[in-house]
Amino acid sequence: MWTSGRMSNAKSWLGLGMSLYFWGLMDLTTTVLSGTPTPPGKLEALLSDKPQSHSRMKRSWVWNQFFVLEEYTGTDPLYVGKLHSDMDRGDGSIKYILSGEGAGVVFTIDDTTGDIHAIQRLDREERAQYTLRAQALDRRTGRPMEPESEFIIKIQDINDNEPKFLDGPYVATVPEMSPVGTSVIQVTATDADDPTYGNSARVVYSILQGQPYFSVDSKTGVIRTALMNMDREAKEYYEVIIQAKDMGGQLGGLAGTTTVNITLSDVNDNPPRFPQKHYQMSVLESAPVSSTVGRVFAKDLDEGINAEMKYTIVDGDGADAFDINTDPNFQVGVITVKKPLSFESKKSYTLKVEGANPHLEMRFLSLGPFQDTTTVHITVEDVDEPPIFEPGFYFVEVPEDVAIGTTIQIISAKDPDVTNNSIRYSIDRSSDPGRFFYVDITTGALMTARPLDREEFSWHNITVLAMEMNNPSQVGSVSITIKVLDVNDNAPEFPRFYEAFVCENAKAGQLIQTVSAVDPDDPHSGQHFYYSLAPEAANNPNFTVRDNQDNTARILTRRSGFRQQEQSVFYLPILIADSGQPVLSSTGTLTIQVCSCDDDGHVLSCSPEAYMLPVSLSRGALIAILACIFVLLVLVLLILSMRRHRKQPYIIDDEENIHENIVRYDDEGGGEEDTEAFDIAAMWNPREAQGGGAPKTRQDMLPEIESLSRYVPQTCAVNSTVHSYVLAKLYEADMDLWAPPFDSLQTYMFEGDGSVAGSLSSLQSATSDSEQSFDFLTDWGPRFRKLAELYGASEGPASLW
Repeated sequence: MWTSGRMSNAKSWLGLGMSLYFWGLMDLTTTVLSGTPTPPGKLEALLSDKPQSHSRMKRSWVWNQFFVLEEYTGTDPLYVGKLHSDMDRGDGSIKYILSGEGAGVVFTIDDTTGDIHAIQRLDREERAQYTLRAQALDRRTGRPMEPESEFIIKIQDINDNEPKFLDGPYVATVPEMSPVGTSVIQVTATDADDPTYGNSARVVYSILQGQPYFSVDSKTGVIRTALMNMDREAKEYYEVIIQAKDMGGQLGGLAGTTTVNITLSDVNDNPPRFPQKHYQMSVLESAPVSSTVGRVFAKDLDEGINAEMKYTIVDGDGADAFDINTDPNFQVGVITVKKPLSFESKKSYTLKVEGANPHLEMRFLSLGPFQDTTTVHITVEDVDEPPIFEPGFYFVEVPEDVAIGTTIQIISAKDPDVTNNSIRYSIDRSSDPGRFFYVDITTGALMTARPLDREEFSWHNITVLAMEMNNPSQVGSVSITIKVLDVNDNAPEFPRFYEAFVCENAKAGQLIQTVSAVDPDDPHSGQHFYYSLAPEAANNPNFTVRDNQDNTARILTRRSGFRQQEQSVFYLPILIADSGQPVLSSTGTLTIQVCSCDDDGHVLSCSPEAYMLPVSLSRGALIAILACIFVLLVLVLLILSMRRHRKQPYIIDDEENIHENIVRYDDEGGGEEDTEAFDIAAMWNPREAQGGGAPKTRQDMLPEIESLSRYVPQTCAVNSTVHSYVLAKLYEADMDLWAPPFDSLQTYMFEGDGSVAGSLSSLQSATSDSEQSFDFLTDWGPRFRKLAELYGASEGPASLW
């Protein structure tokens, strides 16, 4: 047997020679290279160190790696190598078969000669080597002539791939004002060529765009700053182009580029500055606390945290009236009102405001100072303010027995404006629905208008309003709390109806009832009640009262031997007195029934005996008696109703209910005597109304309605103030539902006659316009001249009504 192989190039031959040398077959190498067959005996001797009489199995194939260049561009199949078995005599009896990776698709073999060709374009970057298997078969029988062997075809690299930046484009940030050589970012390019073969994958970096601001390390790809004091405020964004070239950067190498977008980040290297050194602002004196007056702004070229500002008021006469806060969104100083302002007290303020950076960097302190100041002038504008009460709250204590019209407090308000307008006072009626109080419109004197009752309302909370005369829309208010003090104006009384019983067999001194009393008054020393029999029952022979000195009393019997047949019910009047000043008392009645009891005192019956009723009175008779009583009650109610209807005043029927109520009277007017029918002087001077002789009255007729002065208590007339007198009379009129109104009211049911103007009513007017004539208006004088011109000149004058 013998084997032979052939490589596709010189390197393949060298590789084969080395492989053969590994087997120690140098002479076989010479034979293979020369193509001369080696005698089988010699080959066996070389492969074994034993005597030739002892043979061993040997390898019939001799292989090494086949090498073939990638990216072959020729039109013919690329010759790779040749397989040859030492059993092949060249007569075509041996058939070569190729199997494995790429067999029949990428590589083919001539089954007769064993020549291997590549039929597709090879790319080392896609696949670096192929592992195949070869076998020699007998062409006629198909029997393997040699065992199947495996070999490798390696693809040899050429420089066909440029470097690529797989992570590009890049984005980087570097602080402004960074020193030269500050690292920014590292870029990396990858070359798909074989790094172990030649310089195809050796990459060198260079910068194509971005100088003189940045530089790049040719080996590592690290980008660094190349210029000092790069200012973000001057230029913030940079676009740098980096190139990576293989073959060590030599001529003919392939290159790739990438873009690096570099942003200069901000540092605090710019101090804040106010663009205005003087601000002029104005604010209304009515501005509420915390309301905004104006804004100041210190400009800082930095951004973010480096542009944050803190504003403070460092000087000025308005530091206690105004405050300043920083708006975190816009970094402006917002000046607000700190306390209420008054134009009348101070018309202008001056503030010195400072704006400073709270975050500083030590290396840039030399660029400072990092604060600035400005002056703010604030003018307070006058507004028409509502009246102000002094004090702002009133607390008044008044006894409940105070007389109507008594002044309990003087309410004072003033106009805070320079004009100092007049003030008018009133009570907010929603706070005093019962109208217990009245305030003088000019003086602010708060008076009682109705009697006060602590037991009904012990507290009153009213609101007094103060309004400017010249501007009614300006209204101030004040709260007044009135505590009604207690006086002893209620007599004690039984809390309920007391009903007791006494047994017929009761003994003298026996307790039959314990009573107590209540008093709505609330004296400081507490309630103390005293009990006794009423004067009319002081010598009552049946019962007596014993005061327990604890606001209760016992009712005891004075005798024994009570009999229902004699008297079944006793009414005992009991006098109850309190300890107040003055002492008040009342009489309560205790009803005592006489009952029949057993020996233990238990009540058996409190009803009179049956013999007290007629024996012959049947149920039907009782029903008849009740029916008669019912009929009598109906008749009485009917009679009362008829009498009431007769007393009704004049009522105008629906037919007579015309738009105008025309009243006609035949008597002549009394002239000045009419004005004296009611003495109006009593409204101005109550003392004159009571003294100075009797008032003048008309002699020819009596007034229809008399003066109300007779309804007013005499004590009210003695009061020296008109307000007290009027309020008292008003209250009396309100309380007396049957009294006529306070003012004199005259009702006229007929129209008068004898007037030269005639009737002005439309009740008896002509039915058509043609029947009316207004020529008489010309005779009435100058006052009716305009009417004469309007109605006398037209052909069809319209009716006055």
